[in-house]
Amino acid sequence: MLLAAWLPLLLKELPLSLPIIFVGLGAVLMFWLPVAGPDSNPIKHGLFVEKATELVLIVALMGAGLKLDRPFSWRRWAATWRLLSITMLLSVAGLAAAAMVLLDLDAATALLLAALLSPTDPVLASDVEVGPPNSGKEDEVRFALTSEAGLNDGFAFPFVHLAILLAGLTTVDQLDNLMLQWFAIDVVWKIACGVGAGFVTGRLLGWLVFRIPNRARLARSGDGFVALGITCLTYGLTETIGGYGFVTVFVSGLSLRAVERRHDYHERLHDFAEQMERLIMMVLLLLFGAALVDGVLAELDRPAILFTAAAILLIRPVAGALAFIGFPRPWDERAVMAFYGIRGVGSAYYLSYALNHGSFSRPDYLWSVTSLTILISIILHGMTVTPVMRYLDRRRRRLLDGSN
Repeated sequence: MLLAAWLPLLLKELPLSLPIIFVGLGAVLMFWLPVAGPDSNPIKHGLFVEKATELVLIVALMGAGLKLDRPFSWRRWAATWRLLSITMLLSVAGLAAAAMVLLDLDAATALLLAALLSPTDPVLASDVEVGPPNSGKEDEVRFALTSEAGLNDGFAFPFVHLAILLAGLTTVDQLDNLMLQWFAIDVVWKIACGVGAGFVTGRLLGWLVFRIPNRARLARSGDGFVALGITCLTYGLTETIGGYGFVTVFVSGLSLRAVERRHDYHERLHDFAEQMERLIMMVLLLLFGAALVDGVLAELDRPAILFTAAAILLIRPVAGALAFIGFPRPWDERAVMAFYGIRGVGSAYYLSYALNHGSFSRPDYLWSVTSLTILISIILHGMTVTPVMRYLDRRRRRLLDGSN
């Protein structure tokens, strides 16, 4: 806990990130323990992995929704829509094709791997996200990657559900009905339910926090843990009625901000959510580092390494570059938005969820490929993000000084 609070101050100007340190620390502790360490096989502890990653994801999504200053607008969120539509669909298609060709996976398993590696992770992407509420640290690149990370976890879920349905398919004759059921329920209903529930609950809770008579107004308490109550309430209600809770949590954060956009209490809520997210993330990254030296990468082969390199260095950047053709921003900003599709906790959640709810071939191999992709993303993106974002900030300041 002390390291989670202290290290960000030390690493602020260095080409290192907090996740790199904690993954390395977990690996070292597991390797040098004088007695046998805990069993860190994610397949044996699939339910724990699913629920622990689910918790940190919803906390991170609430924090992401609260810290976005820009009001919702189809035009002002243009970069987000490009990332969620073109980049997401091209990434899923490209990764699925690569998984079938390079890894020789069946269609259902390849689609699952593509779906879980396509979203930008809201937990590990903090270094490319906007600053706290009303801090003024919200340029186009940070806004696009924050809003993408907030929404694409929910938007990737339909592909995970489709993979689970395809894995349970017994005859080809069932395919038409299965696709109709998937589109009607897993795409239309669950996304619409998630967005609608998030908007309504955010507005209602915003009224309780900011608008009711002064003596009972929640904002007067100054308690940051209200953010956790809002997160769990909105997520639980939406999951109960069959919607995507991830979408609801992020949208409810946006809706809550819209009720009283400039209130100082938003910063208190965001700070608590960020601190809790960082503490849970610390534990999960320690366990991930332990798993790396405890055999989770044992199934890796040359095709898996090629697939990982293609996923990080080719498929996401190309999909992002195609999405931003004609987008009115400098080429370097478009390149950063295309490249920094960081993989992390969300990928682990989707894989554990799918393996707990469906039957897929080669689960150990899937964990090896996913773990390697997360590890390379943590190292590559973590070591490059500080100098890259510093470069963009310097260029932006020079342009502002020149215009003045």
